[in-house]
Amino acid sequence: MTDSNSPDAACDPDGVDDFTHAFFALHHGLPRQAPGSDASTRHLLSLCGPLPERPRVLDLGCGPGRSALLLAAEAGAAGAGAEVTAVDLHAPFLDELRASAAARGLADRVRTVEADMGALSGEGFEDGSFDLVWAEGSAYLLGFDAALARWKRLLAPGGTLVLTECQWSVAQPSAGARAFWDPHYALRTTAGNLAAAQAAGYRVLGVHDLPGSDWAEYYGPLAERVRALSGTGGPAMARALAATREELDVRDRHGHEYGYTGYVLRPVRAGDGDAWPARPETAADAAAVREINLAAFGTPLEADLVDALRADDSWLPGLSYVAEAPDGSVAAHALLTRCEVDGAPALALAPVAADPALQRSGAGSSVVRALLAAARERGESLVLVLGHPAYYPRFGFLPASRFGIRAPFEVPDEALMALVLDDSRPVPTGTIRYPDPFGV
Repeated sequence: MTDSNSPDAACDPDGVDDFTHAFFALHHGLPRQAPGSDASTRHLLSLCGPLPERPRVLDLGCGPGRSALLLAAEAGAAGAGAEVTAVDLHAPFLDELRASAAARGLADRVRTVEADMGALSGEGFEDGSFDLVWAEGSAYLLGFDAALARWKRLLAPGGTLVLTECQWSVAQPSAGARAFWDPHYALRTTAGNLAAAQAAGYRVLGVHDLPGSDWAEYYGPLAERVRALSGTGGPAMARALAATREELDVRDRHGHEYGYTGYVLRPVRAGDGDAWPARPETAADAAAVREINLAAFGTPLEADLVDALRADDSWLPGLSYVAEAPDGSVAAHALLTRCEVDGAPALALAPVAADPALQRSGAGSSVVRALLAAARERGESLVLVLGHPAYYPRFGFLPASRFGIRAPFEVPDEALMALVLDDSRPVPTGTIRYPDPFGV
């Protein structure tokens, strides 16, 4: 992640070219230019939902093209592959990509363009040119907010932006971690990046935390290269090596405090409307909410829980939401009530239910997104959920254990999750106290 735009290079105008050359020499031939893996690329692709049979894909900051090759071979309906335009400023990376594409029989599907990914214009980069814009590790060079703004216009209606971003994985990073990152790049948390994406006019389709093994795929070969080049080259290479050693050392000491996260985003375009508009429930919705919970769960337990919570002190008016079907009927329901983490206020998300006939339609996701947005607007800072670990991370939920939060009963670690809505406030640690109607 050390790059030619680092402060060290920029503060010495006479040495920028030499430093850039040394940087690329250091990274040339490495399999990856940022943390990632084929498994993570495939998982992010799966979160995009249905794609055209042969989607038009733009891979920005493609490097030697690991992701571009996978997308060319596997993206699209039934994995038919994609037409990929791969953009990078470093010509040798593009040479590597073209050679790899030819060797894999993908030369006709990969077009390379030597250009600045932050200032794309001209033929082939008109507004709405791509079904999928992909940027693993490269948004860092522009900044998350700038990437969201500049790349949005390139998406066709219904198109999707996928990017990975380095960010804090703890609410209160240590002074040592901040001493390295703050001068280089202003990291945020998942909550901060989700808020930025929504403010930029995107709907969040999915969120994926890259595992530690994805860092090893990048840093392992890079560390070997640093050892191999130590003592070689001139002053510029010495600076590049020193900066990279510092980065590797910070990862060893503070790697538990930050990580890479993938975001799958789709612009909300004027006039698109929402197939499942969500709103606070009214008294007239109570019977329909009960029916939705009965139908979704097949037992009266969740329906009875909602009724009991309505009469409990934990009930928060305005934080029980429904999503409407096109005919105005209730399609889905989600509820937030007051809970505590060792005495500090938090919110419990439960239950979440959708009409079984409408599951996988987006109704459930729509009502959850709207409900979480309402909680954020009210100034709430923490939401907890016990649910499916393959579903809730798309909204930004992370394992609660990462924050030192635990359930008052035995539960799989990956099933108890937390979402920080306001990362300017300390996240409480300890055991959750649920409202009495939960019976725990």
